[in-house]
Amino acid sequence: MKIKLKLLTKELISELLTITVSPCISLYMPTHRIHPENIQDPIRYKNLVKQVKESLIEKYPNAEIETLLESFETLAHDEDFWNHTSDGLCVLAAPAFFEVIQLQLPVEELVIIEESFHSKPLRQILQSEDRYQVLALTQDTIHLYEGNRHSLIEIKLPGGFPKTVSEALGDELTEKHSTVASYGGVGSGSTTIHHGHGGKKDEVDNDAERFFRLTASAIYDNYSNPLGLPLLLAALPEHHNLFKQVNKNPFLLAEGIEINPQAVTIEKLAELSWEIMQPLYLKKLELLAEKFNQAKSNGLGSETIDEVIEAAEASRVDTVFIEANRVIAKRLRNKVTGTFETADTTQPVLDDQLDDIGELVNKMGGTVIIIPKEQMPSETGIAAIFRY
Repeated sequence: MKIKLKLLTKELISELLTITVSPCISLYMPTHRIHPENIQDPIRYKNLVKQVKESLIEKYPNAEIETLLESFETLAHDEDFWNHTSDGLCVLAAPAFFEVIQLQLPVEELVIIEESFHSKPLRQILQSEDRYQVLALTQDTIHLYEGNRHSLIEIKLPGGFPKTVSEALGDELTEKHSTVASYGGVGSGSTTIHHGHGGKKDEVDNDAERFFRLTASAIYDNYSNPLGLPLLLAALPEHHNLFKQVNKNPFLLAEGIEINPQAVTIEKLAELSWEIMQPLYLKKLELLAEKFNQAKSNGLGSETIDEVIEAAEASRVDTVFIEANRVIAKRLRNKVTGTFETADTTQPVLDDQLDDIGELVNKMGGTVIIIPKEQMPSETGIAAIFRY
């Protein structure tokens, strides 16, 4: 069985909340992208799987343990997967459910087996406002990356996603054009556009135009639309112009990186990308803070935890800002009544109070945004805008 990677999306988080069968297994671990650091990753993973088995035997002795562990064992022996890891790994499993998610940030080693999934690390990544994607185009290749203010990682495009102009256009490719192959994508249908008088340059331009159109459609359908992330284009200036002519992806930013992406390291590409994204990110946080302060002055916002909880239970929270990496040593005992119990923060099974509030707001249809401490509009670790 070939392990398929899952995109981290809002839909995935919502799906996790609907899983009602147990045991729910949550495994997190840091991973490494390069040799020789990544040699130890599969070994550490196997040790965590041993912890999973021991915990299952102790807490769920009547469960079909070997069946639950089958997919874990398959992943352990998937050499291609372990040769292409990123910075973090999340594996979630339950009866008839198994998902593998590569993360762009390191996470602490953690195994939790409970009645529901431990999704806090996923939600903190998903709800951060600094995520973006980069589409790197050259005349030979297509590469897609996801990044944030810390790093940029390559997204492994799935099978069936053409990565060259030859794969994308197939029999429609102009004869002898393979020497100027470009990048690829998947999408439904294409339009053959004929112009010029049959000269070599006109034929090449025609192929490039059709190929760019397929690429733009494929990236939108498979990545931009499901994730809703800003998209940066990294390519030579002439490729920017042609791509933007055929692009209909509303997530593509007007400003891009005019460079041959093959001529720079991924670290340099991340640096160039964040130079563009950082002002947009800071401006967005500034506008969010202004929106909160205005709402608070009108009696429609609060930074008091008890008031936010009361509003969340009544489905009155439109948006809640939560300070990244802030933990308050309490959690909601009952997410309907909102009553509390003291929690030991050394026990990861017990989510902190801020995390539980965020989960409650999610369930009630509100928006949760994780913000660095220095950009928070409050000192309490939380700030909420109410619907009414």
